[in-house]
Amino acid sequence: MSWAYVLTGMAKEPHSDATRQLGDRVRAARNELGVSQEGLAELAGIHWTFVSQVERGLRNINLHNLLKLADGLGVDAGMLVTGLHAPPEGDQG
Repeated sequence: MSWAYVLTGMAKEPHSDATRQLGDRVRAARNELGVSQEGLAELAGIHWTFVSQVERGLRNINLHNLLKLADGLGVDAGMLVTGLHAPPEGDQG
């Protein structure tokens, strides 16, 4: 649970539809692998809160972190982003 939710009683919205879909794919792959967010973070060499934010669509991640997540999940990075589209200009959260 994020501090924003605790403090305001409202959950943050995903950054975009693409970040939400990416997060859904990361979560599905992590669950299939049978590891926790903390476990994936250790495998990927990133912080577990970052994994949580990605899974909730709250982060627009860079290429290096995408590659780290894919490596940690044991999947090709392309599988995580195939078919995703950037939001229209001016509609980026």
